Amino acid sequence: MAPKAPPAPSPCATGSKHGRGLEAPRGLLFDLDGVLVDTRPVMEIAWRAVQEVHGVDVPFEAYEEHLGRPFDDIMGRLGLANAEEVHRTYTEASAAASHLAQEFEGITDVLLAVAADGWSLGVVTSKPLARATPLLARLGCPFVTVRGPDGHGRGKPAPDPILLALVDLGADPADATYVGDMAVDQEAARRAGVFYVHAGWGYGRPIGPCPAVADTPRQLLHLLGVSAPNGPFVEGGLL
Repeated sequence: MAPKAPPAPSPCATGSKHGRGLEAPRGLLFDLDGVLVDTRPVMEIAWRAVQEVHGVDVPFEAYEEHLGRPFDDIMGRLGLANAEEVHRTYTEASAAASHLAQEFEGITDVLLAVAADGWSLGVVTSKPLARATPLLARLGCPFVTVRGPDGHGRGKPAPDPILLALVDLGADPADATYVGDMAVDQEAARRAGVFYVHAGWGYGRPIGPCPAVADTPRQLLHLLGVSAPNGPFVEGGLL
């Protein structure tokens, strides 16, 4: 049976809700880069360092097309050797420029609203946890689990990190949603059997014409059936 579409704005979706819409799932997973935090300025600086240090002539746009995959996988797809050395340079430059990363407008209010509504929140990212954790700490939200490339299993687009995160949440794939912004996020969600919502404010485009799309973080609340806050939250009010 084809999955039934959630409420507007999108006519169809990827996943296995089978007519239940988005009311039932209580496990909510997010990608990090391009969904929770805008790290593109950081990534551009880090890639420029890779170009200068290692004599790489691959443009940033080519690297950006593969965001969401593990770094070594991206290096292989770009035909670059010495992935470990390149990753070291990239990591050092990223750390130095990390202050340029900014959470997307409204995303913290959205996270706090869904947490207050009883959802269990988690993050599934291809960013190493050493770099992901400080960025997530800025959001001040109660993430139950953060799964990255440092742990067990294969990276996206394999379903492993999503499924492992759901084990952490104690949630069934049929009752979970993954919010991402790249094609690999959508593929990983499909392979994991979870509902997928595409973050239209992110960096990539969805596969095909009909995924569930939230154009803004606030619109995500509508798709999830969560009441939007009337005003801004008091920082730390739910913690």
